[in-house]
Order: sequence, then structure tokens, then C-alpha cells
Amino acid sequence: MKVMTTPGSHLRKPLEQTTWQEIELGGVLREPGSAREYRVGDWRSQHPVWTKSRCIRCGVCWTVCPEPAIVEEPGGYFDMDPYYCKGCGTCARECVTGCITMVPEEE
Repeated sequence: MKVMTTPGSHLRKPLEQTTWQEIELGGVLREPGSAREYRVGDWRSQHPVWTKSRCIRCGVCWTVCPEPAIVEEPGGYFDMDPYYCKGCGTCARECVTGCITMVPEEE
């Protein structure tokens, strides 16, 4: 017999008697801003490098980044935050001037 723990309760009941409303949702952020607690930068195998002479400071890279990994520097240029960049390459693919290249991480 499979047993299900009801959310918010320590009671257990057979899975067959559990309704869909009692099943805990997956992939839910229970607290806003909690992504900052997880430093996903350790996952990457590559990272972005900006050629500032080609950068027009448009911010497209900052807009499309799926993590809080791109930060604006003084002067309006952008760079990656090594704690949060996963190395996905979205910034490089979407850069309108091609000033961002992905380079392998050094061991």
C-alpha cells in the first residue's frame, strides 16, 4: 500500500484515498526572491566574455538572462556575476552586436 503525507499535516493516508487537491505542487517557489539563495554558477562549463569595444550598452543580455547573473557596471556596460551564471549562452545568442562570446571554464 502506498502512503501519502497530506501537506501541512503529519497524518498519512493511503495514496488511493488522497485527492488531487491534497498533493503537494512541484516546482513552486514558496518565497519570493529565494533564487538568490542558490549559487548556480558552480554548474557551468562555459561563461560569457564581453568585448566592450563592440558593446552598445543596450541591455538585451540583461533582459534575456534567465538568472540574476548579468549585472550593469558603472558606465553602462554589463558583465556576469560568477555566482549566478549557469553558462547557458542565452546572452551570447541574443546579443545584437555579437560582442558576447562563450569561453570554456578553466579547471
